[in-house]
Amino acid sequence: MAELIITIDGPAASGKSTIARLLAGRLNAAFLDTGAMYRAVTLAAMWAGVDLSDERQLLGVMEKTDFRFSAEQGRMVVHIAGRDVTEQLREEKVTENARDIASAPAVRTRLVALQRDFAAGCAKIVTEGRDQGTVAFPNANVKFFLTADIDERARRRQAELSAKGDSLAMEQVRSAIDQRDASDRRRSVGPLKPSEDMIIIDTSNLVIEQVVEKLLRHVEEKCSKKE
Repeated sequence: MAELIITIDGPAASGKSTIARLLAGRLNAAFLDTGAMYRAVTLAAMWAGVDLSDERQLLGVMEKTDFRFSAEQGRMVVHIAGRDVTEQLREEKVTENARDIASAPAVRTRLVALQRDFAAGCAKIVTEGRDQGTVAFPNANVKFFLTADIDERARRRQAELSAKGDSLAMEQVRSAIDQRDASDRRRSVGPLKPSEDMIIIDTSNLVIEQVVEKLLRHVEEKCSKKE
């Protein structure tokens, strides 16, 4: 396992993916994008034409599909059956369907194993998701939980969609995030919730650079105490 593991958990649009990638860069660590893993399984299942709500069929797809996850130039690169699908994973349809994959307990268990395998090949790693510090890496060196006001998260998501050419009303975006939050909290396996040993950071009124600096200070402080 990696000698330094930093986990960043939090709800949708809290900024965890961007922050994790930038923090990994500052620490010269690998970035584990767990969302890309869930989307990879989702895309493979879509290609196979299986019922995304049928866990048995999803497990069958995972067993038959060759997934490759690698850390390259500050991002996670994903290959399915030898094909680079890194950019395709961000398509809106894949993102929408990924919630079905995330709700399947057995699939989550398999993916946690893949996440640990990824970490085993890295000296230092920054990983983000919704259960990284509670399930995947409960003994991580430093654990963060990022949060933000739902209106702010909706604004961020709307801006992100707009940049991709997708126009959605704020209320529609807010409703989708609210539903995702409820689904994440209700999951039987790896529900979204901070553990007692997590450092909770509210990013509502902070720009990205401020959040990264704040997390970096916590990491330096925690690591210095162990030396």
